Amino acid sequence: MLFQDRHDAGRQLAVRLLPYAGRDDVVVLALPRGGVPVGYEVARALGAPLDVFLVRKLGVPGHEELAMGAIASGGVRVINQRVIDALKIPPEVIGQVTTMELEELERREREYRDGRPPVEVAGRVAILVDDGLATGATMRAAIAALRRRRPGRIVVAVPVGAAETCADLRQEADEAVCAAEPTDFYAVGLWYEDFAQTTDEEVRDLLARGAVHEPAGAAAHQANQH
Repeated sequence: MLFQDRHDAGRQLAVRLLPYAGRDDVVVLALPRGGVPVGYEVARALGAPLDVFLVRKLGVPGHEELAMGAIASGGVRVINQRVIDALKIPPEVIGQVTTMELEELERREREYRDGRPPVEVAGRVAILVDDGLATGATMRAAIAALRRRRPGRIVVAVPVGAAETCADLRQEADEAVCAAEPTDFYAVGLWYEDFAQTTDEEVRDLLARGAVHEPAGAAAHQANQH
């Protein structure tokens, strides 16, 4: 075991991200639900605001495990044109699936944020956090969607990931920090002593507490360091 639980993993991951501490241009975006406890600890250590970045896969009807695209926070849609062309999926089907998944994404955002507006990412360093990387499919969708919101830099950060996936994501993000890259990876949960499912209630609680870390406080902290 590398980590006791997601909070322990977040504290260990934060050590690798200390160059970003105390900066007023950094925001931590956690992929729910498992990424939120990890992201909370990272945001707390860096003195950065915490927000969720929701990604919903657009599954091919009848073959939902096959992604024809994804939608993400901020009304962003990414389409996998290769899958759509190969299966000759008509635009109206893409539209129907998008509408359905958008409703679920918006429901979760309302539930998790409790009325707080999304954190602004344009021109800032956006640190995308999850509890681990296996295939990296969700994180790839998150990167593609986040780029549409024009952050200054995208940093993928996870406590543990398959070495090959971490290497691939270094090509897609501006930086990828995998605190551990075990050779025999198998599954994310194997590297945690406690990998119990994160609840919606826990996500809401951590986001409310994480929202306290405003950029102004980070800027003051930075000024005190000089």
